[in-house]
Amino acid sequence: MGLSEGFKMGLELMWGIVTAEPLLTGFLVLFIAGSLLLTFIINTLRYQKLKKSGILKVDEMTGREFEEYLRVLFRERGYQVQLTPATGDYGADLILSAKGQKVVVQAKRYKKNVGLKAVQEISTAKNHFNADECWVVTNSHYTEPARKLAASNRVRLVDRELLMKWMLEMKKDNETQRTASVGKVE
Repeated sequence: MGLSEGFKMGLELMWGIVTAEPLLTGFLVLFIAGSLLLTFIINTLRYQKLKKSGILKVDEMTGREFEEYLRVLFRERGYQVQLTPATGDYGADLILSAKGQKVVVQAKRYKKNVGLKAVQEISTAKNHFNADECWVVTNSHYTEPARKLAASNRVRLVDRELLMKWMLEMKKDNETQRTASVGKVE
């Protein structure tokens, strides 16, 4: 039996099953259509959240633009922020201060997952800058080895989802402030 004969028999078998039980066929068609519709809705909502957060613009930034963006984001979150020099930064891109605490941050605007090196560098920067905490912030995610090393070295990993949450909070706060200031003018 050739490939075309086997395929033809398979189609005949499928057609026999479909026509033998019209109720089952209707259920299967509705199930498949519903699954496709649900998938479309979920993907559309996910894209709208990405678009609203601004993460898609972050994905297009250069590394230095991302650092500048994080400076604004952390200021909005109540930190005093110092941007380190582009070269010779000892592994820290930003230095945050708030309530007597110092945090060194390494920014990684990546298309791929962030690996061990970033965790190693920020751990060293924590000692160099005599900081209380150290973070790696990315628009992406982390490799498993990076997560393990971060856990054992008390490095906070801020991934795409948490960054998006912070970005949405900043946008919401800014919109609330604009609405409040417009209300005062009237």
